Amino acid sequence: MEASTWWWILAGMAVVAELLTGTIYLLMICLGLASGAVAAHLGLSMPLQIVVAAVVGVLCVVVARRVRRARSSGLPASADPAMNLDIGETVTVHQWEADGTARVAYRGAQWTAVLRAGSMPAPGQYRVVELQGNRLVVDKA
Repeated sequence: MEASTWWWILAGMAVVAELLTGTIYLLMICLGLASGAVAAHLGLSMPLQIVVAAVVGVLCVVVARRVRRARSSGLPASADPAMNLDIGETVTVHQWEADGTARVAYRGAQWTAVLRAGSMPAPGQYRVVELQGNRLVVDKA
């Protein structure tokens, strides 16, 4: 078998491993292995094929990490609107209880709402700013 065939087999195995584990980084390694196969098709020597595969694989992993880090908002998942579609929605509070909670109708069910620290309880419209378990953390809209 030719060297390029082995590179393609390794790339295929990396794709299968990625499908089993769900990590994006194995796909980046697969791109490196595929570039090794292309280098073999171009007639480069085995040491150069290995160098090409390693350099492309490492560069792809580094770029993937930077892109992933740049997209991260830095907020916890409970307060990140990209992760939780409830953030930013409004609810109506009719009455606050003495313990600082209120029962609100939201998405067809009754939820417990709690005020964000520093807010004063008063009936009216509130905006969901975070979810803590099954509680809506709200702030005046």
